[in-house]
Amino acid sequence: MEPSTAPIRVVIAKVGLDGHDRGVKIVARTLRDAGMDVIYTGLHRTPEEVVEAAIQEDVDVIGVSILSGAHMTVFPRIVKLLREREAGDILVVGGGVIPDEDLPKLREIGVKEVLLQDTPPAEIVASIKRVVAERGPR
Repeated sequence: MEPSTAPIRVVIAKVGLDGHDRGVKIVARTLRDAGMDVIYTGLHRTPEEVVEAAIQEDVDVIGVSILSGAHMTVFPRIVKLLREREAGDILVVGGGVIPDEDLPKLREIGVKEVLLQDTPPAEIVASIKRVVAERGPR
């Protein structure tokens, strides 16, 4: 069987009260320019809305940008909802302002990659491609 040539599909989301969207829009454009299908959910989404969008859009990855400090609430909720909906093959990637000491905890609960605010665009693209390749076909 030949490897899939379909583009990687990504939902990009801002969850909660965080209203800063400049960075997430740059990330969305970067991924799109790298050939990925990108769906940006907009500001002030709930974890439930993000998971529903990801399932409806049949994405490979959910990318959540967080600057508000709510990462230890938001990411566990998204991972739990994906498992409850039997969509655990959708990978979760986080980005933004997240303290170093929380990175191991996030990975432990199932966040595949955390890309901090100063991550270069090429590294973001490479990271998304890598986690999807590591997961393998769905």
